Amino acid sequence: MTQMLSPSGHRALPLLDSDVLRTFVTIAESGSFTRAAQQVFRTPSALSMQIKRLEETLGQPLFVREARQVRLTPEGEMLLGYGRRLLKLNEEAVTQFLAPALEGRVGFGTTDDVGTRILPGVLAQFARSHPAVHVDVVVGNSASMLQRLDDGELDLILITAGNPGQELRGEIVHSEPLVWVGREGGVAVQRSPLPVALAHQGCAWRSMALDALDRAGIGYRIAYTCEHSAGQEAAMLADLVVSPYPRSLIRAPLRRIEQDRLPPLGDYQIALVKRSDLSEAGDALAGHVVGAFGETHH
Repeated sequence: MTQMLSPSGHRALPLLDSDVLRTFVTIAESGSFTRAAQQVFRTPSALSMQIKRLEETLGQPLFVREARQVRLTPEGEMLLGYGRRLLKLNEEAVTQFLAPALEGRVGFGTTDDVGTRILPGVLAQFARSHPAVHVDVVVGNSASMLQRLDDGELDLILITAGNPGQELRGEIVHSEPLVWVGREGGVAVQRSPLPVALAHQGCAWRSMALDALDRAGIGYRIAYTCEHSAGQEAAMLADLVVSPYPRSLIRAPLRRIEQDRLPPLGDYQIALVKRSDLSEAGDALAGHVVGAFGETHH
């Protein structure tokens, strides 16, 4: 830890050392001083001393030490979030000055539900890290994105995995429950046959929803069809329909329909698919995308 004097001459708050933070995060993620020591090439006793000084500096216990593992205290959980962000910001700052400047163009395709969720943050961060790289974004359905990737028009794409007739490709970067959603206080869910909003044929959400309704013997009618989740959202806001929707995209006045009203849908997955000859700039953008989804798990 480093302490400095403030302009008024009083002792300022201590600065957190990035090396100690990296040690702390490694121990927290591995659950063991021994495993963490192997990863950072230091002895467990050296790591223990670092953590002891960190706890003394912050005045809080960070780990509960058990027979075969360690676990975080509530204060440790809080510091873990700060530590990850500080290390990431430190890496970004150093990269800005020391890493060779990347240039070029990257064609990036995404489905609109994914784009709504993570794209603004990813593109803003990538632009700060690699200002000389131009990213051209295309939004469309999974089938068209795959075709444009194969035709060489796009470099990497985010698509929904498991669409009917679609081969499994790429790396699964996200999985979450698909749930039934309607307007808060709405009556669409009470109607018979059940009015639903779906994407066109070939969408995993559509097949998951119809299969679930058929298995449960619930009568339905497809009252609204739209490729874009924003269109389905508009129909739900008007209380015309209910719709299968990712849990993370639910915003008031929409709400998740009680689980005993309609059959469960299961999880859906998002895959990142890249060209085999992806450029260094494309690889860098792919890393930002994977990292953005990783943060949603913490």
